[in-house]
Amino acid sequence: MSLFNTSRLVGKTVLITGASAGIGAATAVLFAKGGSNLILVARRIHPLKIVAEEAAAAYKASGLTEGGKIATIQLDVADKAQVASLLDKIPQDLRNVDVLVNNAGFAHGVDKVGSITDADIDAMFATNVVGLISITQLFVREFKARGAGHIINLGSVAGREAYPGGSIYCATKHAVRAFTEALRKELVDTKIRITEVQPGMVETEFSVIRFRGDKSAADKVYEGIQPLVAEDVAEEIVWAAARPPHVNIAELFVLPVNQASATLEYRGN
Repeated sequence: MSLFNTSRLVGKTVLITGASAGIGAATAVLFAKGGSNLILVARRIHPLKIVAEEAAAAYKASGLTEGGKIATIQLDVADKAQVASLLDKIPQDLRNVDVLVNNAGFAHGVDKVGSITDADIDAMFATNVVGLISITQLFVREFKARGAGHIINLGSVAGREAYPGGSIYCATKHAVRAFTEALRKELVDTKIRITEVQPGMVETEFSVIRFRGDKSAADKVYEGIQPLVAEDVAEEIVWAAARPPHVNIAELFVLPVNQASATLEYRGN
């Protein structure tokens, strides 16, 4: 069965944060293939423009005639003033957002408690938690006014199980999970859908950032195991968005076949 065997995504407008690389970029391309309009948001405008071009090519190749509008917005979700101005930056013909994908987030360092810098703590919480909440609050108000909408938050296996060297990142993803669950319960009397996608090991630039640009250290994370790739997670996000309006995928926990938890994997491959 094709991922795009229905017309549920065609003409829908999807806003994706952290869309300049990794899971966000792959998700943008896949939504475009399904005929959605896109609002792509990220701090880095040059790679964001490249993703927009890739998404436009995917839409053109789909042969669809509806949807396919793409806008890019340079914005740091950790900057509250920038977030407050987001709605004003969205083109008028894309103002009615149907799906919000809160993808922006990162881990920085593997330092243990007692050695973690205030800068790393502040940066991870500002983006992974406060930024996600700030963006969500904007669109919850919009969705309530229209009586529909879908919020998809990117959680992590780190939001289910804490591990050494990840105390702050794990704390942020535990916060995302708690926030998402509370939000789902608050909106139970509406038609707004709330989803959390929780990936395990995914090979993107995530580990390079975590290891402060040390590519060799990042590569060791994936030695001996076949991890997920960005496109794998993108398929789960888009699949959840394409369910019938009365169906809500509350949580989607996805791991590589040889990973069983945050700290248990088989590396014999």
